[in-house]
This record gives sequence, C-alpha cells and structure tokens, in this order.
Amino acid sequence: MLLRPRGVWNLRAGVRDGRPASLYKILIAGCVMVLAGCASMERPAATGQDMQGVATAAPTGTANPAGFSSSPRISQSSRPVGRRIDAPLSLQTPDDGLEPRMVDLTVQPADIWTRIRRGYAVPNIDTALVKEWENFYASRPDYIQRTAERAGKYLYYIVEEIDQRGMPTELALLPFVESSYDPWALSRSQASGLWQFIPTTGRGFNLKQDWWRDERRDPIASTRAALDYLQYLFDFHGDWHLALASYNWGEGSVKRAIDKNTARNQPTDYLSLDMPDETRNYIPKLQAIKNIISNPAAYNIALPSIDNQPYFVTITKSRNIDVKLAAQLAEMPLDEFKALNPSFNRGVILGSHEPTLLLPADRISIFEANLRAYSGSLSSWHTHELARGETLTTVARKYGTSVATLRKANGLGTRSRIGSGDILMVPTSRQAEPTLVASAGITPVRATVQSNGRAKKTVQVRTYKVRKGDTLSSIARQYDVSIDHLRALNRIKGSAIPVGRTLKIQ
Repeated sequence: MLLRPRGVWNLRAGVRDGRPASLYKILIAGCVMVLAGCASMERPAATGQDMQGVATAAPTGTANPAGFSSSPRISQSSRPVGRRIDAPLSLQTPDDGLEPRMVDLTVQPADIWTRIRRGYAVPNIDTALVKEWENFYASRPDYIQRTAERAGKYLYYIVEEIDQRGMPTELALLPFVESSYDPWALSRSQASGLWQFIPTTGRGFNLKQDWWRDERRDPIASTRAALDYLQYLFDFHGDWHLALASYNWGEGSVKRAIDKNTARNQPTDYLSLDMPDETRNYIPKLQAIKNIISNPAAYNIALPSIDNQPYFVTITKSRNIDVKLAAQLAEMPLDEFKALNPSFNRGVILGSHEPTLLLPADRISIFEANLRAYSGSLSSWHTHELARGETLTTVARKYGTSVATLRKANGLGTRSRIGSGDILMVPTSRQAEPTLVASAGITPVRATVQSNGRAKKTVQVRTYKVRKGDTLSSIARQYDVSIDHLRALNRIKGSAIPVGRTLKIQ
C-alpha cells in the first residue's frame, strides 16, 4: 500500500494531513475560483482531426486550461473532497476593483452543470496535450452537444452517487472520455457500457454477465461499480491522477511505473511516469472536457439544459415481461426505453432475476396505471429450464414449435451444445396484444375491416397523443413510418401539430 502524499485530501473524511481544513483556506480557494472564472478566454483553434481518432490520437501543442490559473504542471486544488459549507460565502472586493460575489453553497443549483462545477476537486493539469484536446473537442461542438444530450438521462443519478461518497464531481464527466455517454459502446478489448468495464473487471465488481443480461451496460450497477473501483484506486495511490491512470491502464501497471521511477530517483507523479499513449492522453482528455464544461461559451459551445433533478425512477419486477410491452405500457419510444435499460440482452426480461427497470420520472404513474388495466400476458415467451436428457427436439415437441424456431430464438447454431440447467426461450403460440385504458399516449385499439369483400381480418390501430417537443419527424421515426403517411392518415397539411392532439399511427 502506498503512503498518502502530504497535501492530498482524504477521500472520505475531507481533511488534509490528518487535520480539519480551515475555513480561511476554503474562502481563499473560493476567491481564486471566482476570479479565475471571470477571466476572458479565446476559443481554441480546431485541429481538423476526426472523432474516430479520439481514443488513440496523441496531439501536441501548448496548454492553458480554460478559466484556471495554474502552473505548467499540476496545480493542487485547495477544495476538500466532500466537505460542505453550511453558510453563504461573501467575498471581499479584491484589489483589482472587481465587484464581490456571494456564492450560497447551501442552495442546490437548478441545473446539473452548475452542480458539477461546484464540486470540482481533482487537481488541474496544464500541458500541451490538454490544449490540443481542448482544440479537438472545441472544433466539434456537435459531438459535445450530442454527448451531453445522451448524458442528460444519467447525470443526475451519477452526480448524486458521487456526492454521497464525497468524491470529486468531475468524475461524472469520465464517461465523456470512456464511452461518449453511450451505454452500448463496445471497445476492441470488449470493454462495454458507460464506464467501459472489460469482462473480467466487471465480474470482479459483481457485474453479472450472461445470456440474458450484461450489467456492464446497466447505468445503476455499472456506476456503483465504477465509483467503487475509483474509490479503491484513490485509497491505493492517494492521488486522483494516479487513480484515473490506473482506471485506464490498471493499478498494477501504474504501480510498476512508479516503482521504476523510484528506483531511478525520479519523480513519481502522473506526468513523470512512462506510460502508453492511451493513458498519457486519458487525463488530458478529461481535463479538456472539464475546462469546456467550466466555461462552454469560451469555446462557442452551448450545453443543453439539464435539470438538477432525477430523470428516471426505478421499479422492480418479479414476473417475466417483454421489453416491447414494458415500453408500450410506459408509453415511451422503444429506443428510449432501451437507452435506460440497456443491460437486457433478450426481448424478454426475466422476473426470476428480480430486475430493476428504469423509467422516466413522468412515465411511472402511466406505466403503473396501464399495467393495472392490462389483461393480457406480460410475455410472449416461455422460459424452459432443460431437464436431464432433454433435447431441442423434445422441447420443440412439448411446446408445439420447431427446432429451427428454438435455435433462432436462442441464438444457437447447428453445433451449439446445450445441457441440463440451461434456460431456453420458447415463443408462445400467440403473441400478447395489449388492451390498455385510454391515456396520454399509445392506445392500441381493436378494429375489424373487410378484406376483398370476403374474409375478415383483425388489425391493430395505434394512436399517439402528442407531447411537448414532438414533431412529425420524431413521431415518424419512433414508429418507423413516413411523415407523408402520418399526414395522410391524420389529414395534416402543414408541419405544426398541437400538444394534446391524438394521431393515428396505423
């Protein structure tokens, strides 16, 4: 175990060198942050690199992180990790004549970005790589905008978890670097999810990975695992830069690099270690994102507004339920449901796993009301655990289906082996069709039409109640139909649709 360097804040206790931090030092740090934030900045020049190079490129140049005054190497932050001040801070007028500002840290900010900025505690670095990554990201405002919009679903939960642990809030920006806040991101090394766990590390932090689910993609489970890992790494090194480098490279690799420098009587800080290009660029990327979030206007970037309040709530199910039906009961687009629940590998969610479903906060009451009114089967699949001696043929015969259907449903090749205890998905003979009460969204309705004047067939008519922010284009994409189809079916001449109008989809 490495000794914690002097001047490093204790992660949990919020003390320095074993003594409580003085309010005077905190006030001075606050003054520095306020004055630094007032400085004007020029937008960094674009680099012309392609976003596909983010993970491996090693840019060069000069550095001056936005909104901070720091040394050419590492500036130690004076802010204690996790320490809270329960009174407004009134700063005296400085010698340069700037007006004093009052920052009331007892009042929660309205937006998540301000909350993140208030909790910065990782020491800043000022290097050529930081400047180059600032330029790189600043030249791609659309990428920052898209990533920030994706992050909006998860940021409140992640920041809340970080705050409860007393950790630096810029750790909530790490998925910008790791996965572009895409829970489906998968690297060449098979790292997956927002926090990019490889399979072995994920299992080490109890992230379940099997045919049915991969909790590396679960926003809640993976966030808890990532923060557990980062806490462990900080406790191991006593330094956030070394902890972050270890998250990327592995604590064993970083420890060997430290030992190598120690044997040579060389410095053992992050910037002095010999490490791969990916790790060398890792923390500068995070610092560049941190600088942009600190002062987006200086980079001509507009961050989307994200409220400092929960985006989703959780419910636990003990019965099997189809993914599509769960989304329909919540009256939300399937892709949005999957973005909140990306860990499920199959079209059915097993109740035996006691899964936690994530739903937007404004959908939970709708989901519960529709579930109470729903009279059909929650799943169009059976799950069958193979008994000793059973084969695909005997299972297919039992459920009145074919071996080919079972192979397709379960992703089995002709040479795939199955045995006692394996669980198979078996499609039911009829697909469940929801019968929902009329509510503020999707309402499947049964209708009977003539077919060529002879045989009758039953079709499903689907409707959608327009919500704030909807457009014909977004609704058409949601249901995989054309805009012209929606216009013709609903006799819409222009493009404007009023909130609350019920549209026919099919």
